[in-house]
Formats: sequence, C-alpha cells, structure tokens
Amino acid sequence: MRIRAATRGSALARWQTDHLIGLLATVRPEVDVEVVVVETTGDLDRTTPLEQMGGRGVFVKEVQVAVLEGRADVAVHSAKDLPALTPEGLVLACVPGRADARDVLVGCRWADLPEGATVATGSIRRRAHLAHLRPDVVFAGLRGNIGTRLEKAAGFDAIVMAAAALDRLGIRPDVADRLDPSVLLPQVAQGAMAVECRTDDEGARELLAAVEDAVARRSVDAERAFLAELGAGCDLPIAAYAVLEGDEVYLTGAISSPDGAVLLREARRSADGPSLGRAVARHLLDERGGAELLESQ
Repeated sequence: MRIRAATRGSALARWQTDHLIGLLATVRPEVDVEVVVVETTGDLDRTTPLEQMGGRGVFVKEVQVAVLEGRADVAVHSAKDLPALTPEGLVLACVPGRADARDVLVGCRWADLPEGATVATGSIRRRAHLAHLRPDVVFAGLRGNIGTRLEKAAGFDAIVMAAAALDRLGIRPDVADRLDPSVLLPQVAQGAMAVECRTDDEGARELLAAVEDAVARRSVDAERAFLAELGAGCDLPIAAYAVLEGDEVYLTGAISSPDGAVLLREARRSADGPSLGRAVARHLLDERGGAELLESQ
C-alpha cells in the first residue's frame, strides 16, 4: 500500500510527518509513504501578525486542499493550527500521542523577569495571559520558523515558544522555563498532531486509526469542542487545556481581552469530552460575560 502525506516544509512539520511514518511502520511495515511538501499562506508571509492574516487556518488550508484535490491522501498538521470546523470532504482521522502542551519562556525564568521586561511572541493568547499577570511587561511581535525565532531571542528579555516544538526538534535553550497552565493556559490542541484524510477514503481511515492515541484524542476533542462552541480562532485570545483523570476529562477553558485586563477562566470535568467543551464555552459566554467580551474585540 502506498499513501501520499501532505505537509508543510518546516523542520517541525517534517518531523511530525516522519513521526507519523514511523508510527505507521510499527503497525503496517509494508506501507510506503510519499511526502508531499506544500507551501501555505502562513509560510509565504512571515511578518504579518497571525490575527491579521485570519488566525487559525493560515498554516493548513493549502495542505487540506492537496488532499481534497487528490494530490495527497493524508494531511499532517500541528493540531493547534486547525480551524474549529473540519472542511467538508475531510475527517480528522488520527491524533497520535501528545507532546508537552505547555508554553516555554526562553531567555529568562518567569519569576526572574524584570520590571518592564520586553517579551516577544506572535500569539495574542500568550500576550493576553501574561499581561493579565504582569501588566508591566512590554510585548513585541515574533514570527518565523523555530530557528529564526530563537535567533531573535537575544534581542529581548525573553521569547515564548511551544515546549512541543523544542522537544521534537531536540532544542535545549540555556534558559527555558516551562510555564504551568495556571500561568499560561495552552492554545487549543497545543502539543498534539492531527492527521486528516478524505471522508470516503476507508483505506486511509483504517490505517490511521491503528496509530491513534485514545488519551490524546479525548483531550483534543474536548478542547476543539470548546473552540467550536465559541466560534473563534487564534485571532482571539482563547485557550483550553484538557487532561484525563481516571475516566473523566478535566478541561480548563479561558477567554480574555487582548490586553489581558479581563481574563475569564472555568474548569469542569465530565466523561463526555465534547459535551464538556461545549458546556465550559457556554458557561463563559452566557454566565461570565464572555459573549460581550468577544463582541467588543
């Protein structure tokens, strides 16, 4: 059996695709995987802030189109880049094991960050959550691939990156403070991979199901249900993180103003992850003022 895997060309995207190939080899060693590299809108424009480019989707649309048009059979993504709704004709067929979902402050420990420090990040969520705790911090934009962002770190007191990206690429900065979710709640599905295929491709669906991680899938499904209920993407400061505790999913969700002055957070648990995600979102929207907060942005 031969399948074609569409992916972005970044080092992290290629690592994820190679990781999927390795997982498939453990269950179906006869499968031959051809890598199809696709350039996305987010890759072409590395300077415009993501929220101005349309937020979620700028790193995945062209990869998804490659599968829909038959130029590839599966699409490999960082799950955090996916819009809340899967395009018609595609299905999220596989979520492999999840890496560390936390964010990392590179260059300075959070507790040691000086008054009026300058922190660089391209994420409105990161800015909002950190500003909520430290209104004195000044934020600068940061775009580019992992290597480019790390090269720019010396120009700031600290930069913020995803722990999963550093771990997967084997990068170990001299100072890297992994921030607890109580400080900086992760982006929806951060640290997880997502693999899509065509809805009617039963062969690909069966193959991908064999390498799915049930724990990661339950957590990601709960977080994505939270995002879908809000009807928003990464152009707004929204965060959610779910973990399994026994047979229950424990989900924390948050909505904030871009400047971090207001941050609404709610945590609940349930055995039904998607219902839980929707319930947490509805609580924040209807009972905590979240709807008015999002409408004002």
